[in-house]
Amino acid sequence: MAGRPGTPRLLRELNDRAALELLVTQGPLTRAQIGAHTGLSKVTASQLLARLEERGLVQVVGERAGGRGPNAALYAVVPSSAYVVGIEVGPDGVTAAVADITGVVVAQVTVDPNGADDPVRTVHSAVVRACRSARVALRRVTALVIGTPGVVDPRTGDVQFAFDLPAWHEGVLAALHTDLRRPVVIENDVNLAAIAERAYGAAHGAEDFALVWLGRGIGLSVMLGGRLHRGRSGGAGELGYLPVPGAPLPMGSARRDHDAEGVTKSSSWGIPALAGGYGSLVSTDAVLDLARAHGLTEPTAVDCVRAAAADEDLGGAFLDELADRISYGVTSVNIVLDPGLVVLSGQLGRAGGRPLATRIERAVGRYSPTRPTVAVTEVEGNPVLRGALHAALEQAREEVFSAPAG
Repeated sequence: MAGRPGTPRLLRELNDRAALELLVTQGPLTRAQIGAHTGLSKVTASQLLARLEERGLVQVVGERAGGRGPNAALYAVVPSSAYVVGIEVGPDGVTAAVADITGVVVAQVTVDPNGADDPVRTVHSAVVRACRSARVALRRVTALVIGTPGVVDPRTGDVQFAFDLPAWHEGVLAALHTDLRRPVVIENDVNLAAIAERAYGAAHGAEDFALVWLGRGIGLSVMLGGRLHRGRSGGAGELGYLPVPGAPLPMGSARRDHDAEGVTKSSSWGIPALAGGYGSLVSTDAVLDLARAHGLTEPTAVDCVRAAAADEDLGGAFLDELADRISYGVTSVNIVLDPGLVVLSGQLGRAGGRPLATRIERAVGRYSPTRPTVAVTEVEGNPVLRGALHAALEQAREEVFSAPAG
């Protein structure tokens, strides 16, 4: 029977959860330190630690010398008390990582789909290989989060459309649940990059910010009040469709479906034609063409941007024009949302660094009544994968740490 507000059982559960979160973020800690942080008495802290040891969630990992008397035992969360899997799905491969409940990554693998168009089979292979590498049985995985490009319906959690992953469509989520026999969450990849940025990067702790992804695709994620804004049908952030000066109007093909009674249902997504709009000005092909016009000869758009940022005497004019193009989208976001902070991510955003960010911030200040801070991503490694792992860890800790106390 669930405890009622104010009952001893509920208070024990709340105290246990608070102590576990504290040990994850600041541990290892002594009993006295846990008591000082939580406001619990020595007796209550001792009882709490005994319960958590009995549940297999904490263990003694060492000692800390004090003043007089015996050394104090150091407690930490047992890493193997739960595991999570984060996955990034792309057109060229699927990367899966396994982390323990403390957030330590114990294995990471990348699977080449080799032309296979079955998303369930590809994800299954990546998950199994990652778990095998980590020596963790799949049944011990508490949460699994997948990052994919495209539109994810926030009401169903299912993929509605992914431009360069045509096999990812409605019905994939249920198929993955059935195949893996584990809880599965699918999230837009740029949203996961924003989650990682707030947890580990330039937007650490920020309640409001926007992340602009510049790379193989163009994307936007918006965090308002510490929560992702996905839009009614999951289409918030499809920045590539934005009509902008200097480009033909985009011709998106959102369509409406009807149920058996002929009643219009919510919009789903068809194949887009991004021959125009913002995406056509800042795509990798467009950036490479612009770089060539400025005399840059590096083989890829990312290489050109990186070279220009490293030598502004030679690449400054190119960065000026590129920043002006990027500022069209950033200005629109700023005028509508006034997020205060815009983070540049993706390969192009990272390659441009501060030289590009400074130029964009200056341009937005010219075109907008307010001037946001434009920062460069500070997330190390793969931001989508790190965001997927972070989201999975939050789910797992909620489930494991909030289990009823004995």
